[in-house]
Amino acid sequence: MIDPRRGFIYQTGDLPRGTLMENGWGTRGFFDVSAGLVGFSKNFYFGFAAKHLNTPDESLILSTSRLPMRFTGHVGANINFGKGSQYQNVTSISPNIIYTYQDGFMQLNIGTYVKYGVFTAGAWLRARDAFILLVGIDSGTFKFGYSYDITVSPLSNASGGSHELSLGLNFNCSSKPQKFRTISCPSF
Repeated sequence: MIDPRRGFIYQTGDLPRGTLMENGWGTRGFFDVSAGLVGFSKNFYFGFAAKHLNTPDESLILSTSRLPMRFTGHVGANINFGKGSQYQNVTSISPNIIYTYQDGFMQLNIGTYVKYGVFTAGAWLRARDAFILLVGIDSGTFKFGYSYDITVSPLSNASGGSHELSLGLNFNCSSKPQKFRTISCPSF
């Protein structure tokens, strides 16, 4: 049905997204609630997130299809090596773990980043599924990264892996000066 040069050439059997109403297909939206918590210090961080807290109905037709809650937890550290003078860059290693659970499905990602000056390289293992390699540049204000997922599961013949490019901009906020109120002392 899909020609590589001309796109869709035959009618598909796909149903349009929306709700089947008496007079045909209509659109459908739903309200979704998520929450998260993050804690960090100079060299350690952790977090927890819960998505779909209200288990919204995401059904495309007249039946009910509840979206199950998804829980994610992560923990990581930043370990610096070297002093970082004008002649020596600070090298750091950042090990990380991410765990996700949704309706009986569990995923564990374990990885680390190595940073030297503005350059970053890393490797991750997504348990029983993929090995992820990444490289990047972080100049402080501008971040650019490239990663490649090497599929190691039986899906490797079908997916062939995937590429990802990322771009980040860091806008530094100027800190507001603290205002001190003076205490009026009584005069006698």
